Order: sequence, then C-alpha cells, then structure tokens
Amino acid sequence: MTNPPPPGGWSDPTWSAQPSSPAPDPTPVAGQPVPTQPGPTNPYAPTDPYAPGDPYTGATVPPGQPVGMYAPPGYPPHPGYGYPAPQKTNGLAIASLVLALAGLTTCGVTAPIGAILGHVAQKQIRVSGEGGEGMAKAGIIVGWIITALMVLGIALYAAAIIFAITTSNGSGSGSY
Repeated sequence: MTNPPPPGGWSDPTWSAQPSSPAPDPTPVAGQPVPTQPGPTNPYAPTDPYAPGDPYTGATVPPGQPVGMYAPPGYPPHPGYGYPAPQKTNGLAIASLVLALAGLTTCGVTAPIGAILGHVAQKQIRVSGEGGEGMAKAGIIVGWIITALMVLGIALYAAAIIFAITTSNGSGSGSY
C-alpha cells in the first residue's frame, strides 16, 4: 500500500521509490456523508471545549426534590442557600464600651462599671457564641485604664491637700 501524494505541492524524495497506485474512486460509499465543501477535513482535530452548549441537557430532577433555587413553601431552605444570618452583638458588650468611654466625660465614675460589664459580656459571649468580643475587650481595657487614672488623680489631689495642710502656718489665731 502506498501513501497519497503530500498536500501543498511539495515533492517527497521517497515518493519516486514507491510504486504508483491506481487513483481512488471518487464515488461515495453508501452510508458515508458526502462533503458539502471542497477540501479535506481533519477528523482528528480537537473540538472546542468552550463552545456554547447546555451542560445539563438531559438532566432530570429526582422525585421529591425541589426544582429551582428555593425550597417549596412550608419547608426550611437548604443550609447552603442564601446569605448567612448576621451575628447578634451582645448588648452588655456595647454598654461596656459606651460606659467605659463615658468615663472620660464623667471624671471616671462610669469607667469601672463599663470594665465590670465587659467581663460579664465576655463570659456571656463565650457561652452563647454571640458577637461583640472586641467591644467587650475594649470596654475592659479602657474602663480599667480610666479607673486607674481616676484613682491616681484622687490620690494626687488628696496628697496636695495633705501637703497644703502640713505646710501652712500652724497658728490658728493668726493676725491679719
């Protein structure tokens, strides 16, 4: 058996060494498609994987399964659908931060209350899994810092009063 002549009109040096064969019959064989365009086609050419098409052609929904993205009325939605519910923030964590920061304007009176509420909020958050852990921690830190500054201020004020009393003129009946 011999190879057909190479396409493109170039000569094959091994072609002359092979015996010639009769030309193929151009009439199509029954059952084979007749080409509509002239020219050879490559049956081994890769197909386009990105060609448009429906990947779900012929797919069926099993009986009892909801069709579409939403569950039928009266049934809970599938846990993978939709957005996750926003996490509830602990109210004591919010109050802790507000009271701790309010200690700046109330001369530190509300700061220890905010710090204590922060500790209570952290315990509740650990048990319930609510949000607001950062607010509770901030309320604790700010509350105790402002409380410490308030105690330091009171101690300095008391020391100034004691210093003023001890250094003043000791005679209670001074002349004017």
